[in-house]
Amino acid sequence: MRKILVFAKKEAMLCVAALFAVAGLILTPPSGETLRSVDWKTLCTLFILLSILDGFKTENLFLPVIRLSSRIRGLTGLSLFLVFGVFFSSMFVTNDISLIIFVPLAIILFRARGCERYILPVICVQNVAAVRGSLLTPFGSPQNLYLFEQSGIGAAEFISMMLPLWVGSAVMIFLFVVIMFAVERRRFRDRSATVESAERTNGNAFRSLPEESDSWDSSRRRQRAVYLALFAVAVGMIVTRTRFWPWISSGVVVLLFLNDRTLFKRVDYALIGTFFCFFVFSGSVSANPSVSAVLSNRVAGHEYAWSILISQVVSNVPAAILLWPFSENLRPLIWGLDTAGLVSVIGSLASVINMRLYTREYPGRGWVFVGVFEAVSLMFFAVMCPLQAILLR
Repeated sequence: MRKILVFAKKEAMLCVAALFAVAGLILTPPSGETLRSVDWKTLCTLFILLSILDGFKTENLFLPVIRLSSRIRGLTGLSLFLVFGVFFSSMFVTNDISLIIFVPLAIILFRARGCERYILPVICVQNVAAVRGSLLTPFGSPQNLYLFEQSGIGAAEFISMMLPLWVGSAVMIFLFVVIMFAVERRRFRDRSATVESAERTNGNAFRSLPEESDSWDSSRRRQRAVYLALFAVAVGMIVTRTRFWPWISSGVVVLLFLNDRTLFKRVDYALIGTFFCFFVFSGSVSANPSVSAVLSNRVAGHEYAWSILISQVVSNVPAAILLWPFSENLRPLIWGLDTAGLVSVIGSLASVINMRLYTREYPGRGWVFVGVFEAVSLMFFAVMCPLQAILLR
């Protein structure tokens, strides 16, 4: 029992997702359709990227960016660099992947400067940047990609539909970071950063680089080249939406195994399991005739509110799959789905990833993350939600 409680505390999000999946299977008995409702491509891509980026950390491939950041003066500039790195990259490699890249980097860089107290606020703003930056392009997030393909609209029309939200979000994020550090400077006139003590476990990913690791080991050149090449292949697979992804993914896994077989021991399988459980739940719920009847009568004409609310239960990617067949208007549906991640951690699978990245590095601080996340995200939601509702009308 004690082991179960320890596991539940450590993997709280996975346990919640598992309970939802079980509830969905009780509501609608499992069948072949249940497995077909799972987005296997998303799960496979996530597994590959987690593996490759663990290799990045092992080989210190973040070193050039760390060196570049050392030229940035002040914490405000560093934070803007990290936040807008997420904002712009999320448009092309999806919001969850941009967080997988830049959140570990933020932890490394703030630790290197002895400013750990700023890590949590900054990665929460990074979360907002991922959610709002990715909404501009059809492939910026899984729900965008799904609705883009289902609706059949052109890429130019899609971007023009999302552009007002993207521009407004960029301005708000910039002002938020500048004001946040202006307030901090006022509170700490001496500009001395208090380094918080944090629990860490040996072997955790995202450790700060050791002091002597200021250059690459020449004997590991081949391993670094392999990781960079495989990362380019993974991004290309996402951007091109190739139908050959099962074969490409299999080839990437084989090469990763040959390059470093210990890599797969360090993959965050709990995160992949969380995604799987949410997909099972949404597929089971949408397959239930009673639920389908309710959604058929309620969703059309109220897509904006329904997309935000349902996302807080099953996250926005499963919500997109669940609500699209009952929707009449794409704009309010996708605007709501791309705003849902500003309400709660469950609202976006990208937020689930962000929380997981933080709690792996700081075990037992999940509720601390939730508190800061809600404080930051709800500020943006309180401004963006009513403005978007006015624009929709």
